[in-house]
Amino acid sequence: MSLSARWRRWRNGLVSDPRFQAWAARFPLTRAVTRREGAEMFDLLSGFVYSQALMALVELGTLRALRGGEMEAAALAARAGVPAERMAALLRAGVALGLMEMRGGAFGLSRKGAALLGAPGLEDMIRHHRVLYRDLEDPAAFFRGETETELAGFWPYVFGAAAAEEPEAAARYSDLMAKSQIMVAEETLAAVSLADTRLLMDVGGGTGAFLEAAGRANPALKIRLFDLPAVAPAAAARFRAAGMEGRAEIVPGSFRDGPLPGGADAISLVRVLYDHRDETVAALLRAAFEALPPGGRIVVSEPMTGGARPNRSGDVYFAFYCMAMRTGRARSQAEVAALLSAAGFAEVRTPRPRREFVTSIVTATKPR
Repeated sequence: MSLSARWRRWRNGLVSDPRFQAWAARFPLTRAVTRREGAEMFDLLSGFVYSQALMALVELGTLRALRGGEMEAAALAARAGVPAERMAALLRAGVALGLMEMRGGAFGLSRKGAALLGAPGLEDMIRHHRVLYRDLEDPAAFFRGETETELAGFWPYVFGAAAAEEPEAAARYSDLMAKSQIMVAEETLAAVSLADTRLLMDVGGGTGAFLEAAGRANPALKIRLFDLPAVAPAAAARFRAAGMEGRAEIVPGSFRDGPLPGGADAISLVRVLYDHRDETVAALLRAAFEALPPGGRIVVSEPMTGGARPNRSGDVYFAFYCMAMRTGRARSQAEVAALLSAAGFAEVRTPRPRREFVTSIVTATKPR
């Protein structure tokens, strides 16, 4: 055993001793660290309650009610149909979580609370989390693989065209994807220039939210959506409303069932790879390689894990979410880069977005 390993073993044995913890909480040189770590551990312990308080504030419409200005607790209680004393407790929780502020006897939005309302699709994702909460109700069973997760049923769309024949399922999937796609598009387009791209084909792009954003940012860009037939009508309506029908093309199809259409000099895969297993991803990247001309570029944008440096958004939230979907997994930039290289791509780059908790990006080029 190395010296550093022996030291860590000794340290962990000491710190895990309740008597040492009691002493460290009193000793002037250690009590600040002990208190900070204690508060952090309490946040981990009570985090599920924080999430449910957030859910209640969204479900009851309380945060949105405060968008117009401050309100008294009694008025908010009557509006939501909640007993006054319970609403008062929920409002104080909102203040403690930094989402609201108390001003005299009234409550108002904090800057963070206002930002939550301004984040596209965030309220819908918060409401959607009730499904994930149920899937994680018994975490030990979940990690043993014994849970029949609801999320697997919520996202039948990722299993291919045959599973998306129900219009209701396709609409439910596409609506949530489109709303939550806006921030991903903003981050991707800020980090990746499409100025030299003639035709961008977005594979698995749902109702075309990313392509609409790309088209707005690049007025000369031609856009093509390749996705299942069930989403084509909504995509056509989106492009028509945006005034882009003259430069937009929709090609119905499934990348699981055949080759990708050629002619595009760039292909985007936005929140697609983490929906699928490695073998499906490898086949998709090979198909993208074949569809692109020499010098063509591929852009992969989706939440990713931290790899050698795990992070909370990728290695906790998205990793577990993908596990509950039971179809794919969250990968690191290095893993995505390796899959791109294996498919034949070169010049692999990892541009850094402004908000890495929203998405991570990997680009590559087909050799000339």
